[in-house]
Amino acid sequence: MPERRVRPVPASKADAKGNAKPVTKGNRKSMWRRAMTSTAPPPTEPPEPSPAPAETTPPEPGSVVQAALYRDGVRVAAPASLADTFRELRDQPDGMAWIGLARPTEDEILSLAAEFDLHPLAIEDAMEAHQRPKLERYGDTLFVVLSAARYLDAPEEVDFGELHVFIGPDFLITVRHGAAPDLTAVRRRMEETPELLKLGPEAVLYAILDAVVDGYAPVVAGVQNDIDEIETEVFRGDPKVSRRIYELSREMVEFQRATRPLVGMLHGLMAGFAKYGTDEELQRYLRDVADHVTHTSERVDGFRQALADILTVNATLVTQQQNAEMRALAEAGFEQNEEIKKISSWAAILFAPTLVGTIYGMNFDDMPELGWHFGYPFAIGLMGIVCASLYVIFKRRDWL
Repeated sequence: MPERRVRPVPASKADAKGNAKPVTKGNRKSMWRRAMTSTAPPPTEPPEPSPAPAETTPPEPGSVVQAALYRDGVRVAAPASLADTFRELRDQPDGMAWIGLARPTEDEILSLAAEFDLHPLAIEDAMEAHQRPKLERYGDTLFVVLSAARYLDAPEEVDFGELHVFIGPDFLITVRHGAAPDLTAVRRRMEETPELLKLGPEAVLYAILDAVVDGYAPVVAGVQNDIDEIETEVFRGDPKVSRRIYELSREMVEFQRATRPLVGMLHGLMAGFAKYGTDEELQRYLRDVADHVTHTSERVDGFRQALADILTVNATLVTQQQNAEMRALAEAGFEQNEEIKKISSWAAILFAPTLVGTIYGMNFDDMPELGWHFGYPFAIGLMGIVCASLYVIFKRRDWL
């Protein structure tokens, strides 16, 4: 039987005489206790009691979504606050606490860190959020960051949420940043199957992983529908389609960041089956989740490639449309030039007789042709010759 682990009680929880009362946790039925208590750090001495514990700011209402205590897969208590949860867990040596938080305050996070000895780096990540999906082990505590997604039908876009999970021998803490995922269904599903819930926090982790990965399916279907609509808009020549392609491509980049690391995380968990003595039923669940997330990751990669191809096709079609418009403008300009040539040619032809007639219309006394008998036929012939010459010249140059 693995060695019992003693969790020190903070000074603020000492008895009235000033003596700390450490609580001994019994042998847990979950594989987490069987696999990890042998390597747990030695028990530490309880801190000295303080004469007057410092007052803390009360947490914001609504941060604790739900807290419950389970024994053998059955809920035995539903504390209303974190302090009640800590007290109930100490009174239940074989119990497991499942605490769900949504955008918790700093005081709530620090109280959890003090009670369950959470690593400072994991606490810092949980406070700041905006982390990439990852899996870290800190002693006998596992810290998991997941990125959930949901498809919003009205704006036709993907909304992402972040979930931090702390898993220990006798506790599981979920810290949710964002609307997704909704873990109410996960809790209800686990409570309806006590044979799985009694396997411990590791079983709850796998159920959460399954819920997050299953939440990707509606997103994949919605994105596929968007891509089909975009293809139609591209060949229809919608001018707004380029912006929609770009926005959807950005969402797929973020979706890829959510799914691709999850593949490695799940394979890392599967690699530890033998080391941590994972239950066979949980192994089947994890392999099924790994298959789903691999399929989703491949679909997302396909979406990115499809959007890149569609963007290339759209750019080609836009270029062809611009070339056609430029060709039409060039043809219109050429036809306009031809018309100008014709007008200019006829203007030049008509200008010659106008010039001759204008000169002879001056009626000066010293003009030699005024008294010439052949002056009129000569003027008419001169105008005819000039007009005919200009007509021939313009005709040869295809101006007429």
